Amino acid sequence: MKDPVFSVIIPAHNEERYVARCIHSVRTAAQYAGLTAEIIVVCNRCTDRTQEIAEKCGARVLANTDRCIASVRNTGIRAARGKVIVTIDCDNRMTRGTLREIAELLATGNYIGGGAPIRFERYSLPLWCNDMMCRALFRCTGLYCGIFWAKRSVFLAVGGFVEQKAMEDAATARVLKRYGRAHGRKYTVLRHNYLINSTRKYDEMGDWLYFRLLIENAGAFLRAAAGDRSGVDALLDRLFYDYNG
Repeated sequence: MKDPVFSVIIPAHNEERYVARCIHSVRTAAQYAGLTAEIIVVCNRCTDRTQEIAEKCGARVLANTDRCIASVRNTGIRAARGKVIVTIDCDNRMTRGTLREIAELLATGNYIGGGAPIRFERYSLPLWCNDMMCRALFRCTGLYCGIFWAKRSVFLAVGGFVEQKAMEDAATARVLKRYGRAHGRKYTVLRHNYLINSTRKYDEMGDWLYFRLLIENAGAFLRAAAGDRSGVDALLDRLFYDYNG
């Protein structure tokens, strides 16, 4: 079989409720683009039906046991056969023009890769505040995340995602941006498509979730700045690596 144009990497930890809709959004985008795509779901310590559902949806499934989202993504990148790597988290979705726009931007030769704008699947006052804060941060830094995309050769050249437990997205965007600058190309963001960001944590724990956590865990963040990451790591495990909501 001829190698696909895209390899879409989807990290998943007990995502039986969301994996099918994520895969469907990728397939819709590939059909709209008229380009081939393999979908790789990397199951991270899954104990539910994530693997079964992903395989029924036609995805290729790999396993990873690390408590590091970057390592999970890198497992998929190393196994990928596509010319272009795209990553998306399992509870999120991409809009149907995403892969077409990525292909068009890369075809210009002006871009090393990029990210995507993030839009919540529903909105409220605190979610609008969260959205505006993220937009301002991305605009100021240029370190767009959400959906990551670049040629596979580029990801391999930079060593894949920066393997750290948190803020790996910003660190990886910084590496890609620096690599692009060295090769005369820009790190950019999609203009017409975006990541549809899941609100499941907000649905469960309240729309002011991250603002509240910043206040409640101020001491843990200060201790982490001084070198003691135990409190922050425990928070990350609860919110991400052990979360099954």
